[in-house]
Amino acid sequence: MNTLRNSVRLYGNVGQEPEVKTLENGTKNAKFSLATTEKRKDNKGNWVDETTWHNLSVWGKPVDVIEKYVNKGDKLSIEGRISNRSYEAKDGTKKYYSEIIVNEFLLAGAPKAVHAEVGELDENLPF
Repeated sequence: MNTLRNSVRLYGNVGQEPEVKTLENGTKNAKFSLATTEKRKDNKGNWVDETTWHNLSVWGKPVDVIEKYVNKGDKLSIEGRISNRSYEAKDGTKKYYSEIIVNEFLLAGAPKAVHAEVGELDENLPF
């Protein structure tokens, strides 16, 4: 049950091109957004789409897959954990930021499903 304490799974559309950075120690990080859409009834009984935007962060070797194969608009399934942090803005106000640290992802709609876990890559992938 420990894995259920802070766990999230999402399926949606990539909202922007991933921003990839390499830290001084060589570790790579990719940041991008994911949009999930649900249908619900409004107060008049009409079906409406409700879109939620999620900030994603991927670390390590899987960033190579993100960098090569993930683009704005792609369908992506992810599993990860929620991370919340705060910082002080230049104007002195406290700001809060939430993101999902991705542990696994599956690029849906690719000719062959592209799957990666943080810290390792499947040796059977064609790249």
